[in-house]
This record gives sequence, C-alpha cells and structure tokens, in this order.
Amino acid sequence: MDMIINGTAAPAADETWIEVTNPATGECIDRVPRGSKEEVNAAVEAADAAFGEWSKKTTRDRGLILYRAAELIRRDHKALAALLTREQGKPIRESTDEVRGCANIFEYYASIAGLPAGEMVTLGKAGDCLVTRVPLGVCAAIIPWNMPVLIMGWKVGPAILAGNTLVLKPASTTPLTNLRIAGLMQEAGLPQGVLNVVTGPGETTGAALVQHPRVKKISFTGDCATGHRIREMAQDHLKILTLELGGSDPMIVMADADIPKAVEGALRGRFYNAGQICTAVKRLYLHEKIAEEFLRLLTAKAESLTVGNGLLPGTDMGPLNSAEQLGRISSVVSETIGREEGVIRTGGCPLTGSGYSHGFFYKPTLIADVVPDAALLTNEIFGPVLPVVTVPDLDAAIREANRSKYGLGASVWTKDISTVKRVYDEVNAGIIWVNRHLIVPPEVPFGGTNESGIGRENGSKALDSYTQSKTLYLGW
Repeated sequence: MDMIINGTAAPAADETWIEVTNPATGECIDRVPRGSKEEVNAAVEAADAAFGEWSKKTTRDRGLILYRAAELIRRDHKALAALLTREQGKPIRESTDEVRGCANIFEYYASIAGLPAGEMVTLGKAGDCLVTRVPLGVCAAIIPWNMPVLIMGWKVGPAILAGNTLVLKPASTTPLTNLRIAGLMQEAGLPQGVLNVVTGPGETTGAALVQHPRVKKISFTGDCATGHRIREMAQDHLKILTLELGGSDPMIVMADADIPKAVEGALRGRFYNAGQICTAVKRLYLHEKIAEEFLRLLTAKAESLTVGNGLLPGTDMGPLNSAEQLGRISSVVSETIGREEGVIRTGGCPLTGSGYSHGFFYKPTLIADVVPDAALLTNEIFGPVLPVVTVPDLDAAIREANRSKYGLGASVWTKDISTVKRVYDEVNAGIIWVNRHLIVPPEVPFGGTNESGIGRENGSKALDSYTQSKTLYLGW
C-alpha cells in the first residue's frame, strides 16, 4: 500500500467517507476514506515490506530525506498553514508557526543523524562487547486534532531516522494537512511504504492498528481514557508504548513576579489555539498580594482578544475544533456557576450572532475564586476557560498545584531562585518553565508523570524509544 495523499476525489458523503468540517463556518471542506481493518492490514504489510531496505540505509541517508522534507514544507508553508486553519480553526499566525515547527523538527533530527552510534564495552579477560541500537520495525503513530502537524513531526522524525517504518493515523477532524505533509515526504525521496497514512475512526482504524501483531511500538497523543484502553489492547503483544495523555498545567505567580510579563504569559498560555493544547495554562494560582491587580489586567487583555475565523486578518483566537468541544466547554462552565464553585470575571458563554452562527466559538473566559474540588481544577479543560485561585504563600501554591492526577507541565513566575528550586523539586510535572510557559523546542524532551502518560518525545533521547540495544559479545 502506498500513502493515501488526499480525499479530494471523494464522491457524495456516505459511510465509506469522513467529512472534514471547517470549525469556523461549519462547511465541509473535504472528505477522506473511512478506513477499516483491511486498510490497516494493508498499511502494515506495506510498512513491513519496506522495513528491510529502509533499516539498512545509513542514518545520514535517512536524515537527508528529513532535511529535504523540511525544505519542501518551508516552500509550501503558506498553503499548508491555510489548510491547517481551515480544518483545525486556529488563527493563520498560529498555523504558520506550527507548520514551520514541523520543519524545525525534521531539520533537528536530520542534524543529529550521526548520534545513534554504538559503544564498545571492554571486559578484560572476559572479552569485549559491541553494543548498538537497532530499529524496532513497524511502528504506529496516532495523532490528535489540536496540534496535528507539530505532533506528526514529533513522532515521524525520530521513528524514521532510527530506521523504522511507520503507519500514521491522523485525527478524523484534522487529517488533511497530515496527508499533504506525507505527500511532501514522498516528494523528498522517502521510499514507498516507509510512511503510510490511514484515515478513519479511532474505535475501528485506531484499534486495529494498536492490536496488529506486527506493530512493535505505539506512540499516542490524546485523552487519558483512550490512552488506558490502548495500554490494555497492547498488552497481548508486549508493544512498546509512548503515551502523552494531556495535562492540567498550573501557573504559579508569586508576589515578586514581573506582573505585566506574567499577565501576557497567562493570556497566551491559556488562549493560544483556543486553549486546546496539552500544556496550556489550565490552572492559575496567584499570590494574594498581587491577585486583584493581576486579574484586572488579565481581564482587560482577555476582553480585548478578537475571536473569529482564523483566516481573517487580526484574529487572535479561533473557534473550538468541533461542536462536541463547544458542548463540553459550555457544560463545564454552566455546572461550575450553577454549583457556585467560582465567579465569572469575563466570558462564560458561546459567541453568537453575525460571523459566529455556523462556527464553534466560545468567549475567552476567566473564572475567579474557584473552589479546590471544582471540575475546572480536577479535570483537563480543553478550551478557552481559565480558573483562578488566590493563594497566601508558596506552600499553598505547591500544595494546590499537586492536587491533580496529571503531571505534564507547570510554570512559576518569580525573581527568587530559591522559589524556582522548590517548585522544580516539589511540583509533579515533566517540565517546569520559569517566567514563561508553553514553548517546547525539538531539542527538549517532552512528556509527563502520573496520568499524563509514559515515555518522552523530542530530543535525542526520543531515538532510544524507537530502537533497542543489540550486543555482540567477542570472546577472544
């Protein structure tokens, strides 16, 4: 099976096709095949057939293809960004950043193509050992809808550089840009069968991919419940897993922080991509000495954001990705207010009227005085709603930050290095930012603790998760 490149030639909608909808307008912009177990089997067979030759290539040769793919992505970045905005909803500026970010990732992995080398272990009279890293075989990547292009880069780059072949399943609401980039990789010289894309629902296509006996590794980014199901399904074949299952990132702002900078950090950290990011600021803890001033400034900033179609100039925040997402956000805010678990400072409802009637728009929302056990704090809220809690000191901030089943990221805003050290030592998270939030360069390992998942993506260590050691023992 070669790569599926697009679904533009699809006939009228029926059960064999999935419609892709523009979340800003509600219009169908394309259709892709509704893949089945048969398509998954064909994709795995193609990947398996391609593995022998691909794994024999040098890492330098594989890296050169990644580098050429990055060049083609940069060449077509405007068209790719526009397509991403149309299927996902984010402003064109954010889509452009994401597309360029994918090119950055491919360039990074091309630049470290010489790293997967072996080592010699000298054992004296017992002999010597040569230890190398070898690819796993056929791997699978399951991509979410919130950052589909960036996360495609995170998974595809190290997997194929390490010598594996890959079957990729995009999210059903955002498959189009993934397919275009797969086509560019083929144009860059990637041999047939090395990267295969199968579109379809997670409960059928995704499940078939996870359970396929010839798939050696699953890399999944998505919600916690699905991650647990994948872990259970993968047990029978002892598959290697990387699971990034979201988070509820706390942002702690102490009294000595640079307040204007922290306000901008909270604004971007929560409302970038309409809050639909695993590492978004999802809980804001403010020291009581600066809480009211901070909230006043942040409220004014949130109310000044322009919400609209991501393709229009001047748009700061686009729609949510689907009607289901809009319903979830509306429901959790209504329940919070109905239970008197917080006080709305701004927003708190969908946007309606001219320009919004066919899309999935929600007002940027701040909710203050949120009680500790509210769903806004205990669950991952994937949308433009920020709960705010006032704390008396650092002890309380750390305690409340750790009142979560997640542990993906966290940030602390302060000028005091001792505060930084305490947060780093005591807050449960895979990454701690200081006086910033969100940014994850390709050189930096990324992943969480607790219910945020297992394994790491990004950085040179990601290659380890796509390889296994093999030892040659020389008994002289």
